[in-house]
Amino acid sequence: MKYDFDKQIERRGTNSYKWDLPEEGVIPMWVADMDFETAPCIIEALKKRVEHGVFGYTLVPDSYYEAITNWFKRRHNWEIDRSWILYTSGVVPALTASLQALTMQGEKVLIQTPAYNCFFTSIKNCGCEVTETALKREGNSFVMDFDDFERKCADPKVTVFVLCNPHNPSGRVWKKEELLRINSICERNGVKIISDEIHCELIMPEYTFTPFASVSDECRDNSIILNSPSKSFNIAGLQIANIICSNQPLRRRIDRALNINEVCDVNPFGVIALQEAYNNGEDWLNELNQYLYDNYKALKDFFTEYLPKLEVIRLEGTYLVWIDISRIELTADEAAKKLLDNAKVKINSGTMYGRKEGFCYLRINIACTRANLMEGLKRMGRELCVYMEDDDEHGCPM
Repeated sequence: MKYDFDKQIERRGTNSYKWDLPEEGVIPMWVADMDFETAPCIIEALKKRVEHGVFGYTLVPDSYYEAITNWFKRRHNWEIDRSWILYTSGVVPALTASLQALTMQGEKVLIQTPAYNCFFTSIKNCGCEVTETALKREGNSFVMDFDDFERKCADPKVTVFVLCNPHNPSGRVWKKEELLRINSICERNGVKIISDEIHCELIMPEYTFTPFASVSDECRDNSIILNSPSKSFNIAGLQIANIICSNQPLRRRIDRALNINEVCDVNPFGVIALQEAYNNGEDWLNELNQYLYDNYKALKDFFTEYLPKLEVIRLEGTYLVWIDISRIELTADEAAKKLLDNAKVKINSGTMYGRKEGFCYLRINIACTRANLMEGLKRMGRELCVYMEDDDEHGCPM
C-alpha cells in the first residue's frame, strides 16, 4: 500500500470527542470518526493555508463547485448542476434546514429504524413527529418492508421521508431498484425525500453506491441530497457539507432556513479540504476502503472463532459493523456497559438507533489501526466468552 493506515496516531490529549471522553485506558470503538491521518494532499494544502496566517471571512470559489461536480460525475456518474449546491457546516445542520423548509410543525417525518440517532432529534427539534418503519431482517442483512413503508407514507400527516444511503447502522448499500420503488411510493403519496449520503464513499468490494438523485429525473426532482467528504476523508472537525437540490423554489426555502439558523457560512479549512479530497484524494480513498474491508474480514474471523453466538451483519458500506447478540442472555445496553466497565472497550448499544429495533444489537466502529482493532476485539472476547461456554470448540482469546 502507498499509504500507512497501520500508523498509530496519539489522539488522547487533543480534545478528541472519541478518545478524550472515555477514561484513560479505554479503547474507543464508538463514535463515527476514524483514527487515520487524512489524505496527505489535504494535510499539505492546509499547511500552506495556515502559513498565510490570516483567517478572515471566507468566500467559496468556483473551484469548490467544480470539485464537487467533477467528483460525482467521475466517481458516481451523477451530473450535478452547480446551481443546485448549497454549502453549510455539516450534514446534521443540513438535515434540520431541509426539514424546516419542507415541513410545518405537527407534521410527521418517516424514518427507517434502526436509524442514525440524530434523525430523531432533528425531527423533534423541528416540531415534527417521528414515524418509524422498521427494516426487516433477512439472513444476515436487512431489507425494506415496502408494505409497511407504503402504509406509513399513506398517512396524510407524513410529508417527508429521511433516507440513509448507505444505511447507518445496518451497513446496507441500497440498490437502484430499491431507490426507484421508494420514490414511486413517496410520489404517489406526496412525500418528499431527504437522502443522507454522508457515507457514500465508504463502500465494500462488490457493492456499488447509487446517489438517490441519479436514479431518474423523478428521483432527482423529488429529493434533497445531503453529502460531505467528512466521513470518507476523516475531516469532520473542519465542518463542511453540501445540500444538493434541483428544485429551485424548494432550494430557496432551504437557503432561507440556512440563513435563519446561521449555518450559511463555512471556514477556509473546510473549503480547501473538500477541494483537495475531491480533486486529489481518490487513490487514498481507494486504499482506505481496502484497509477497512480487511478490518471487517478480521473482525468476522475473530467472531467466528471466539464469539460464534454473536452474528456479524453483512457490511456493504460504512465502517460501522452491526452485531446481533440475541443468542446470549444480555441486552445491548447490558453488553455495552459490561464491555466498558470490565473490558475497557467503548462501543454503541443498538438502542441508540431505536429502542425496539436495536435492543439486541451492538454497533462497532472498525475505522482504526489493525492493532487497535484486534486489541479491542480480544478484550471483548475475554469479557463475553463466558456466554460461549456451551460450545467446547471455542475458547477465550488470550
